[in-house]
Amino acid sequence: MLVFSWSLFALLLVSSSLAEVIKYTLEENATKGLSVGELLERANRDRHPDFDEPQLAQGDIAIRADGNKNADPCTSRGCLWSKWSDGKVYIPYYIANHFSSRERSIIVRGLESFSGVSCIRFRPYQNGDYEWLSIESREGCYSWVGRQGGSQVVSLSRSGCLYHNTVQHELLHALGFNHEQTRSDRDNHIRVLWENISQDMKYNFDKINTLNQGTSYDYNSVMQYHKYAFSMNNQPTMLPYPNSNVAFGQATKMSQNDIDRLNRLYKCCKY
Repeated sequence: MLVFSWSLFALLLVSSSLAEVIKYTLEENATKGLSVGELLERANRDRHPDFDEPQLAQGDIAIRADGNKNADPCTSRGCLWSKWSDGKVYIPYYIANHFSSRERSIIVRGLESFSGVSCIRFRPYQNGDYEWLSIESREGCYSWVGRQGGSQVVSLSRSGCLYHNTVQHELLHALGFNHEQTRSDRDNHIRVLWENISQDMKYNFDKINTLNQGTSYDYNSVMQYHKYAFSMNNQPTMLPYPNSNVAFGQATKMSQNDIDRLNRLYKCCKY
């Protein structure tokens, strides 16, 4: 009887693992070739937030109910995470236990991708930490911009948000960055086609006083949305300017420009 019980348990584990592999294979096939902006827009399209979840601006940026949808908190108050005496920026994180081991590995890979290119070090939460990122599967993909204090939610829904580029995208928000297409110098590089944008989504393209860190506009940034973002008629909402043939919004990971401005913002002298 004991042998039968263990055999049944093992069979259930194998079946569960197989089901997860099939689920991810189907999801990867369905989303293959989609840009980070397309993945985020798709994941948040039919979002039905719980009562305790924030409003979103620009598609995936958490804001307070009485907040300005176009405000940049990093220009109005301190939003950076603290640097330690060794020159590193240690940011505690907690990954909710509702993620599977495979999902957790995607998140951890995204977290660890920062340590090799910057002074940012994400580390597991410890007792006594007074501020940390709480990575949870809530309604959609979203993050606050910059350090908020206390427990700060980064939502990576198990349905549609668990990709390397979306994890990096949301973590860059948490570190203090906005979207590329809202940069203060956007009009020198992107022409917004307002007539193609859904009426209730036009605010997502308003420029804000972003922290550009002296870097050039980056069409390949993981923070740049795709050309059809928030379109109401399947026509482009953005075109590169002055060369309308430049490819953009197709990043699969942080660009070198993303990395450079991150290091400038946090004054990373050594990794």
